[in-house]
Amino acid sequence: MKVAILGFGTVGVGVYEMLENCAGLEPGPVLVRPGKEDKPFKVSSMEAIVNDPEVYAVAEVMGGIEPANSYVAMALEAGKHVVTSNKALVAAHGIELAELARRKGVSFLFSAACGGGVPFLHNLAIAAQSDKILSLGGILNGTTNFMLDAMQAEGKDYGDVLKQAQALGYAEADPTADVSGLDALRKIMLACAVAYDKLPVDGFSREGIESITAADVADFQARGLTCRLITSGGPAGASVYAYVEPVLFPANAPECSVVKNFNMAKYNGENAGAIVLLGQGAGRYPTASAVVRDLCGLGSLEMFRPACVKVRANNAGCVHPYYVRVDADKAGRFSFRECRADGDSVRGVVEPIAVPQMHKLANDIRQEGGSIFFAAVEA
Repeated sequence: MKVAILGFGTVGVGVYEMLENCAGLEPGPVLVRPGKEDKPFKVSSMEAIVNDPEVYAVAEVMGGIEPANSYVAMALEAGKHVVTSNKALVAAHGIELAELARRKGVSFLFSAACGGGVPFLHNLAIAAQSDKILSLGGILNGTTNFMLDAMQAEGKDYGDVLKQAQALGYAEADPTADVSGLDALRKIMLACAVAYDKLPVDGFSREGIESITAADVADFQARGLTCRLITSGGPAGASVYAYVEPVLFPANAPECSVVKNFNMAKYNGENAGAIVLLGQGAGRYPTASAVVRDLCGLGSLEMFRPACVKVRANNAGCVHPYYVRVDADKAGRFSFRECRADGDSVRGVVEPIAVPQMHKLANDIRQEGGSIFFAAVEA
């Protein structure tokens, strides 16, 4: 069965190569930009793909919301199965595309949009059919994990490890989506939709790693703590909670052993207990492997089920103590358990505070021109 590929960049090339050696599947036409048709299998017209009766499925790996959304809708309308690695597209239009796929009797799958080669969404979708998922999340961004690991292992500052990540191809020239936590947030959105039939579209709390410094790392390491950027999701009444923030873990926590650009995705089932998946979170072949895995499972799995609806996230019930480094003149806004002066700043651990309140305090301080770094403290 032939699979058309939309996009022939890093992941598209990987998918093409894997399909050449995949039992039961073979690469079909590849959509490229006009003027890039330098091989017989490359086409620049989406119509050439949707009108090809030999094309059984389409793999969208071009990224972005448009024209990807329009192209995916065209493929589904034509009765082609669609698999995508495009988290931005699925977060924005996944429910609608899944409904279109149901009407046409085809599949719309997106395992590769979360966790790269880690089969997180794939396993989560299966588990949600028979078990109650109590919570989910983990380390879902390899770029920030590489950066935090390098800062802590090598004592480098944020700017240095960012350049290193970019040189290695882990970070884009514009790394904003990764370092701000947006990439991780989109992944927890999709995970909540798969596990709970609720796609959170606003009400989020999101903190990335842009504010961390080498001095911060030295201080919390002296406390025996390790920092990771963590996504968290779970049921919250009629809604879900969904947020991203740095978290400090004691040395014996499993998150501390997740190094370099690896991901650690996990969920807790009422019956299965804690399930942890570890592996490469990005890159040509890890992501391509997730795309091809979905292609091999067409017709046997549904990720966005008919009951899935858009909701506003509710993080009010999520409460943690936080490590905070803040300008001395702003320190009075927090109730510190313990703290110490450090030049013009104050560092310490504050009493437990709700996630939305902590994030709002930090945003207010930055809006006023102040400086702050914070991370939840895991017991």
